[in-house]
Amino acid sequence: MHPLSLPPQPPLPFPTAQDYEQTVLQWAREVDPVHLRARDLSYGPDTQHRYDVFGAEGMRDAPVLVFWHGGGWTNGYKEYAHFMAEAIVRRGFLFITPTYRLAPGHRLPAAFDDAVRLLAELHRTVGQWGGDRQNLYLAGHSAGGGIAAMAALRRDALDQAGVPPDAVRACLPISGVMDLHHPCPQPGSLEERVYTTLLEHPSHDSLMSAISWTTGNRVPMLSSYGERDSSRVISANTRMHELLKRQPAPARLKEWKGLDHFDTHKVLADPAHEWYEDLEALFAQTRR
Repeated sequence: MHPLSLPPQPPLPFPTAQDYEQTVLQWAREVDPVHLRARDLSYGPDTQHRYDVFGAEGMRDAPVLVFWHGGGWTNGYKEYAHFMAEAIVRRGFLFITPTYRLAPGHRLPAAFDDAVRLLAELHRTVGQWGGDRQNLYLAGHSAGGGIAAMAALRRDALDQAGVPPDAVRACLPISGVMDLHHPCPQPGSLEERVYTTLLEHPSHDSLMSAISWTTGNRVPMLSSYGERDSSRVISANTRMHELLKRQPAPARLKEWKGLDHFDTHKVLADPAHEWYEDLEALFAQTRR
């Protein structure tokens, strides 16, 4: 049994999200810690600048998969993704699960800036765990998918942080929240919460959206969403894919039949799921 001691957070806004959290955290408690190489490593001054490392003994020059958790930028723990560790490590990857500063205490772009800070830290230090800093693969679920995409697309920010942009070899967001703009959010809705809770200023809604950063993309992108996902996630990923197809890097978009927004992450409890096969295929196509 893998013990968890997590700081309290406000309740998630609806029951399906709460059920998801209970499920994945229970799975985290059941993870065999044999592959846990380090826990709660710091990549910055805030208490939420933390990440965990999973890998196999004797790893050397292993590709690195970074997976950001979801939670609407207001909630979430790095432990949400721990259940994926065995499937990832078994495929020869070093697996990194970070957390990041959350709103409303730290409004966007805090989470996006934290992603760049983390990648800079990994570029300096991941070799000590057997990871290859020139083969970074980025992924995440929901808000974490948006973070992964922003990290991959903001080449200028990576370069300024000392991370060669071509070290990011591919990005695989799942049910990513790619567009925060809404012309007329309904009172009390999640869309309204973007403006009241997440953004430093309402005019930043497009600036903080991954869909706005696709021009010139050179990172291969494989995006996935569920057939029963939220309409905004489906629409944003579909529109973003149309933009990505017109950029230099290849882009693919998958719809997973019968799955809702939270199923698209929970389904990865199956180590034979196609997403893991796609990750391996992308590595074979893009590794340096």
